[in-house]
Amino acid sequence: MNIQGIAALVTGGGSGLGEATARELARQGAQVAVLDLNMVNAERVASDINTQFGHGCAVAVHCNVSDPDSMAQAIETAASAHGPARILMQIAGIGTAKRVVGKDGLAAPLEDFAKVVNVNLMGTYNAARLFAAACAKLAPVDGDGQRGVMVFTASVAAYDGQVGQQAYSASKAGVVGMTLPMARDLAQHGIRVCTIAPGLFSTPLMRTLPEPVQESLATSIPFPSRLGKSEEFAELAVHIVQNNHLNGETIRLDGALRMSAR
Repeated sequence: MNIQGIAALVTGGGSGLGEATARELARQGAQVAVLDLNMVNAERVASDINTQFGHGCAVAVHCNVSDPDSMAQAIETAASAHGPARILMQIAGIGTAKRVVGKDGLAAPLEDFAKVVNVNLMGTYNAARLFAAACAKLAPVDGDGQRGVMVFTASVAAYDGQVGQQAYSASKAGVVGMTLPMARDLAQHGIRVCTIAPGLFSTPLMRTLPEPVQESLATSIPFPSRLGKSEEFAELAVHIVQNNHLNGETIRLDGALRMSAR
């Protein structure tokens, strides 16, 4: 799909991988809606994009991906600014680490597990179903009959999650498992679906860890032995949009990393 002038939604666009993706889409000529719970971050990113690429290129929109009304309103608000979106970058998510049985001998609270799955998996499906319903009504943009593209975000934890990552790994594995059947489901509407499973990336959350810890994590990556850059995630996400034959696939972006048990 030619990105120039196309409206795009980026959930979690106020920081980290989402911010980098929003900026790369704008650099390629897209009209970007920066969707985030944190409006301070969303407005900062949108303002920077508008300053760099021209007023009106980006708009900040409050959005809770796991809330049906909030997600529907965000899609509507973005459409009022840029027209109906044909690109969805579903990057919003949360993480947690909790052992099944804690040091106190008590079982992990079920609500902690449910919260992560609700945001990461249910939130992805919620964003996808609402985006797809709107996108399916649009006219095709090319000779392939393509109407839109969705890119989800999983994690290498979907395949080799570490101790304490039960909720996070399960939620991301659910996103991986949903990718192919959703691509098949939406083929009749000309909407492609792919997922990226990133490894260890230098995001604001990662940078809160002590420097020695970050360095230790980086050396565990075979090559290149460094943390991934948010821009590298963004480049792949945008390439998926541009390459019409990428569909139904989950791509690991991890420098050949395979996570150890802990």
